[in-house]
Amino acid sequence: HGVPAGEAAEPTQMYRVAFSYVTGDDRAALLLMGAFVLVSQLKINLTNAYAGSIAWSNFFSRLTHSHPGRVVWLVFNVAIAVLLMMLGIDKTIESTLPLYACVVSAWVGALAADLAVNKPLGLSPPGIEFKRAHLYAVNPVGTGAMLLALAVGCVLHLGGLGPMAQAFAPLLTLALAFAAAPALAWATGGRWYLARSPGRDWGKDEIACRVCELPFEGEDMAHCPAYNGPICSLCCSLDARCGDLCKPHGRLETQAQAALGRLLPSRTAAWIGAPLGRYLAMMLTLCAVTGLILGVVHAGASLAHPDHREVLRTALTSVFFILVVILGVVAWLFVLAQESRRVAQSETRRQTALYEAEIAAHKVTDAKLQDAKERAEAANQAKSRYVVGLSHELRTPLSSVLGYAQLLETDPTIPEARLNGIRVIRRSAQHLSGLIDGLLDISRMEAGRLLIHRDEIRLSDFLDQLADMVRLQAREAGLDFRFTRPEILPQVVAADEKRLRQVLLNLLSNAIKFTPRGTVSLDLSYRSQVAVFTIRDTGPGIPEADLARIFEPFERGSTPAARNTPGTGLGLTIANLLAQLLGGEITLAAAPGGGTQARLRLMLAAVTQPALAPAPAAGPVSRPETGYAGPRRTVLVVDDDTAHRTLMRAILEPRGLTVREAETGPACLAAVTEASGSGGIDLVFLDIAMPGMSGWDVAASLRARGYAGPIAMMSANVHELGPIRGDRPPHDTILTKPFDLRDVLDRTGALLRLDWTEAAPAEAAAGDPPRSGRPGAGDVGELLRLGRIGHIRGIEAKLAAMEQDAAVPPAFVAQMRGLIAGYDLRRYLTVLRELADDE
Repeated sequence: HGVPAGEAAEPTQMYRVAFSYVTGDDRAALLLMGAFVLVSQLKINLTNAYAGSIAWSNFFSRLTHSHPGRVVWLVFNVAIAVLLMMLGIDKTIESTLPLYACVVSAWVGALAADLAVNKPLGLSPPGIEFKRAHLYAVNPVGTGAMLLALAVGCVLHLGGLGPMAQAFAPLLTLALAFAAAPALAWATGGRWYLARSPGRDWGKDEIACRVCELPFEGEDMAHCPAYNGPICSLCCSLDARCGDLCKPHGRLETQAQAALGRLLPSRTAAWIGAPLGRYLAMMLTLCAVTGLILGVVHAGASLAHPDHREVLRTALTSVFFILVVILGVVAWLFVLAQESRRVAQSETRRQTALYEAEIAAHKVTDAKLQDAKERAEAANQAKSRYVVGLSHELRTPLSSVLGYAQLLETDPTIPEARLNGIRVIRRSAQHLSGLIDGLLDISRMEAGRLLIHRDEIRLSDFLDQLADMVRLQAREAGLDFRFTRPEILPQVVAADEKRLRQVLLNLLSNAIKFTPRGTVSLDLSYRSQVAVFTIRDTGPGIPEADLARIFEPFERGSTPAARNTPGTGLGLTIANLLAQLLGGEITLAAAPGGGTQARLRLMLAAVTQPALAPAPAAGPVSRPETGYAGPRRTVLVVDDDTAHRTLMRAILEPRGLTVREAETGPACLAAVTEASGSGGIDLVFLDIAMPGMSGWDVAASLRARGYAGPIAMMSANVHELGPIRGDRPPHDTILTKPFDLRDVLDRTGALLRLDWTEAAPAEAAAGDPPRSGRPGAGDVGELLRLGRIGHIRGIEAKLAAMEQDAAVPPAFVAQMRGLIAGYDLRRYLTVLRELADDE
């Protein structure tokens, strides 16, 4: 076909001739040939480039602990190939293929001998281990055999042993590597194959890598002590922080240092292992590689242009020395970078160790804090239990004191001079009961057991009752009370009536207590379902330093007036906590014009369809019930305390009720059964805390036996009164000890549907003139004089003498006696001064 002999072996010429037979047209054959060769070369070269990229990435990922990706190395390989072809160096590389054959023969020979000889003979481990985490950086068997065979092969290739040996250099290299590998394996005892024993049976088909979290087969996983979990081979190669923690004796530096220590003196080996030694080793390696590349270029160019051999040698030598200078700088920068990385990793490990120690210390501290918290909570619960138990012990005798004081206060046979003392006993008992309630409220709020009810409050009636109560207190203290409210208010609102009244009364009572003269006012504004109660007084005010701690328990303030005023310092604390539980807030500030301004802001939602509101609570006992209309009723009082049973008998029997007693639960059940045949028991007053059967158990047993009468539970433990036992509780009402006489009579009348009969008001003695008017100036002056010197006995004697005077109003004498009974000399003198000024 007219193709020259030198070109007949080229694939393009052969494919062109072949396609000319197919098409019969030289142009079409040329196009088909070009397309086929182009596709074939692309496929072959890209495949080789990708295979080369794997080798590049494996080498550099272990060297630099970085992996930019297969695509980067693929482009890198293609770029190198294109560059070599454009420079014509590929022709030079062809001349070095015999030397490359020696290199490949050395590598293949060592590998084949290790697999085919060493493993069957037991000179190496039976399995093939490829995970870097289990291998030494350098194995003297394979590396030594390859390097030994390669050195001998280079000598043979250069003709050092004659032309015959030069022709068979690759085969001799292969044979030498194949023989050296078993010999080195026998000499080293095979101890350089595995740096650590795998010994890890994962027991799973696929395991997730701790670093990349991708699943891999168990054979590709190794246990990493740095991450304390499985890690894949790629992540193991890329990790730069662990420093081969799994095999510190298998690192390249450790192996090299150990080898130098065997061959050289210790000082020399340490010097070589220093940064300067590493720099020299790297510099020699780079110079050797550069010299080899330039030697290959010189050999290829000399074959093509033998006349320019010396010129090329001189030029390449100059290039080599120039590159040596550049490579020296690059190598030094690389060593410095490696040293900086080592220092940074060392500092990172040190800081990590410090952080881990700090975390461990924090865990110990947290454990101690948790233990202290638990102990504090246990102590707080013990305190709460103690307060509850103590309140029960206090309420038990207090109930008798308050009950008998109320009974004596309504006894018409007691002289007026003794009634004042009885009133003091009653007020003191009520005050003590209030203190106990405050302590229990705080205890229950701390324990999270305080119940908030949603009552329907007739707002106008509620405000009127509140204003009447406060106005009376203010009048006794010689103060003017003012109450303003908007014209339009909802008729019924939803809130906890008891708690709301407690908060407002506390704020108003504090304002009256700390105001020596002037005015106390209550203003209400209501807008968008939000009510704002503002209490202002004209007292001395609260210092700025006390505002920050005014709501803390047992805080009395720093002023002398606050310290000298009776109280426990719990009122504002309870009011503030209750306001927060009701969804509101209390703020204290200086009032405009002097004094203090307290503002209570909370939601009072209007009730559009209210239920029937209960009748307003009755006031204090002012009328004695002498009996009731209808048949005689029988009441059973069940209490393990004899004093309480006696008190209930003293309250109920004078009103015409038949009272029976029982000390225990079984006695109660027996009494109800016994009385069933003679009219039965109409009402049972049942104490909750009793030995044996509790009040709840007795009530349930009564209902189970068919008792349909009302049951009133009684208890001095407030926390026992909270639970409503099921949807149908066995009781009808609950009474809290100490009792309020008015409350006991009202509850009894409601449960038995009694119509109480009252005693007729006492007629004034015939001929007694009406006792009205005001005391004389002389009496007022004498009382002022006695008050200034604090002569309490003299004041009481003077009031007793004035009581016999028909011209002195009894209300004035009662008011003065009340102030003296409470030792409130400040208000006592204020009232008398105002009377003296009016004269």
